[in-house]
Amino acid sequence: MLRIGLTGSIATGKSTVLEHLAARGIPVYSADQAVHDLYRRDAVPALETLFPGVVVDGQVDRARLSAALAAEPDRISELEAVVHPLVFDKATAFLDRAEAEGTDIAVLEVPLLFETGLRYPLDAVIVTHCADLLQRQRAMARPGMTSEKLQMMLARQLPQAEKRARADFAIDTSGSVAQTDAQLDAILARLRAGDLGS
Repeated sequence: MLRIGLTGSIATGKSTVLEHLAARGIPVYSADQAVHDLYRRDAVPALETLFPGVVVDGQVDRARLSAALAAEPDRISELEAVVHPLVFDKATAFLDRAEAEGTDIAVLEVPLLFETGLRYPLDAVIVTHCADLLQRQRAMARPGMTSEKLQMMLARQLPQAEKRARADFAIDTSGSVAQTDAQLDAILARLRAGDLGS
């Protein structure tokens, strides 16, 4: 089974590509969804200890956590030290299940794949990217996004050009959905033919 990573900076089309992979019957794992799940269960006790008052009704309140981090941005590394290893464990378990089920390709979507320092067991990495202005427009259209919050998020991520340099394949999502789909299908065909890119 091919173990493929999908990454990219904020608002560069990762979620769209992930949806299109799932629609093609490929098992997919979203680190963002895993974090949402962790905030409802596994990470709750540790995060309440680190950031008292962020848990409401037994789950982490994302708005309160964001406010705590905005007040003390240097503490984001403490949050990541709790969350990233849990996401990694769930991701590797997902890959093992997919392989046991006999699928030929499984995809992990991890926005901070290169930044975490964790070595995911992957055969190849696909990165999404788009024009910088378009990225900013997409990000700022998200509910609750501010210039300050976006800047904080971008500061934690490698520049788009560096992510492209590290990846095996790249999908430019600046154009239409059909153009994005065509790039994705071409990459899948190469992977299934044994071409791991780069």
